[in-house]
Amino acid sequence: MTERDQNTAYFVTFCIEQYKMHIGAAGQEVMDLFDRYGVVRYLVDNYDVLHTQGWQWLVADLDDYIAKRREEEKR
Repeated sequence: MTERDQNTAYFVTFCIEQYKMHIGAAGQEVMDLFDRYGVVRYLVDNYDVLHTQGWQWLVADLDDYIAKRREEEKR
């Protein structure tokens, strides 16, 4: 595993934990949500920009991202 891969994995884990606390859910619940809406792929693909943000901004961004994916799912 490269250093970048390791850093990205730590970042995704951080986001899962922060989002879990943000919505008051269990880890599995958050993973199911992230899997359903492609959040992990979004975090990995946008790591360079996202990892520089604070946790409050990240959870707000994830709320927006998930809301947009839910809307797309309804169409």
